[in-house]
Amino acid sequence: MTTFLRTTTHHDWPIFISFVMVVCMLMASAGNFAMAFDLTSPAFTDGGLIPRPQTCDGADRSPPLTWHDPPASTRSFALIADDPDAPGNTWVHWMLYDLSAEARELPEGVPTSDTLPSAAKQGLNDFHQSGYGGPCPPRGPAHRYVFSLYALDRATNLSPRATKPQLLEAMQGHILAVVQLMGRYQR
Repeated sequence: MTTFLRTTTHHDWPIFISFVMVVCMLMASAGNFAMAFDLTSPAFTDGGLIPRPQTCDGADRSPPLTWHDPPASTRSFALIADDPDAPGNTWVHWMLYDLSAEARELPEGVPTSDTLPSAAKQGLNDFHQSGYGGPCPPRGPAHRYVFSLYALDRATNLSPRATKPQLLEAMQGHILAVVQLMGRYQR
């Protein structure tokens, strides 16, 4: 580079600056893609329609979820599924926390018990129940249902049946990464 600087003229500087900018952008974007933490479901694609069996109009079973490549320092996961389009406020449909760092999926139809066999705990949804309560919007335009999976650097140590504000407070300062999957449903 010092040879380039000694032999360049003032006409070469724009090319050199453009080159440096491109290299910096590539390095910055490489950092953004280094972690491929993702969340998917075989039941619906991101932005797609949530199938009837996962709603109050069907069996009201939680959808299967799968994730890959969480941060290496993950010690637990927490999941919040809610409807930001609900009248009045965001409606909480599901909260699950203290899920093992080794977990990479949730099967369809997770039991609605307070504590799961894996020792994960479930919080209260806005139906005032533990576990999953599927999409059940009023008639009208489709609502969005956002499944947010948090990789945490520790367990929350909350009791079962925690509320969303309690979970958010317990996660504060401990979120390593978050991924989202959004589905839609209309009645």
